[in-house]
Amino acid sequence: MFIEPNLSGERVGWIEVICGSMFSGKTEELIRRLKRVKIANLKVEIFKPSIDTRYDEIQVVSHDSNAILSTPIDNPQTILLLANDVDVVGIDEAQFFDIEIVNVCQILASKGIRVIVAGLDMDYLGKPFGAMPHLLAVADYITKLHAICVQCGNIASISYRKTEADDQVLLGEKDIYEPRCRRCFNKGTELR
Repeated sequence: MFIEPNLSGERVGWIEVICGSMFSGKTEELIRRLKRVKIANLKVEIFKPSIDTRYDEIQVVSHDSNAILSTPIDNPQTILLLANDVDVVGIDEAQFFDIEIVNVCQILASKGIRVIVAGLDMDYLGKPFGAMPHLLAVADYITKLHAICVQCGNIASISYRKTEADDQVLLGEKDIYEPRCRRCFNKGTELR
């Protein structure tokens, strides 16, 4: 990603979206970018949905156990209240927030803040998930990551749910989800 130098001295903000299926490394990439920002001595605030308590109630944690301290929140508007005098805002699991997350990210970027958002772009049915399509539409930079299909070894872009639950939001890990390519995902859904 090339970022043009700002010669005017005015702070310029932007929105980066990291998306993909489960087990593709979204949170790992978010943590990597945020740790680099901290090394640069920039002020950072990190947020995650309070419903995501899979690995930790407070920290953002990747599947391979990398972690970074965050603030769990219920409402995207809370970010505007807590992200004062910051250079960068990180947001994990953005698909769990309502559509207001898009407006919040745009407000932050307009204030000259770099916003880095990670989330699932599709749900377990292979359909656009929550506010993520809207975030992708307004993003200045997009990184789509892929996992490896556990059935055939091809590139996977869909989080296949191994259980029969119908709720769009069902927190879980490898016990409930596995990454699948389009072909293996379609085969799996035909069998149901």
